[in-house]
Amino acid sequence: QVQLLESGGGLVQTGGPLRLSCAASGSIDSINTMAWYRQAPGKQRELVASIFIEGTTNYADSVKGRSTISTDNAKSTVYLQMNSLQPEDTGVYYCYADLRRTGSRFYVVHWGQGTQVTVSS
Repeated sequence: QVQLLESGGGLVQTGGPLRLSCAASGSIDSINTMAWYRQAPGKQRELVASIFIEGTTNYADSVKGRSTISTDNAKSTVYLQMNSLQPEDTGVYYCYADLRRTGSRFYVVHWGQGTQVTVSS
């Protein structure tokens, strides 16, 4: 069993910072990519930022320059630091991990349950 446990969401004032965490646990052999997606009301889920196992990062244009994605030394926890939050950053933020479970040959995408982020104007 694999779990992605997110934390750090909540209500934030416009212009404020936010730090999200997501810890992957369970029978995991290898993680290829971890990422954060978000879904605003009435909109499709979109990529916010991703980080590959070797460290390459990718950001959505809307958060580039004010966000940083990183992992811990074990590369099983991913963080998203966002600054200068705006009301349009409001949504449910989902943790994503492309990983290979113990005993499996294949990488499979796993999702967290989501954490609500609300930016008050």
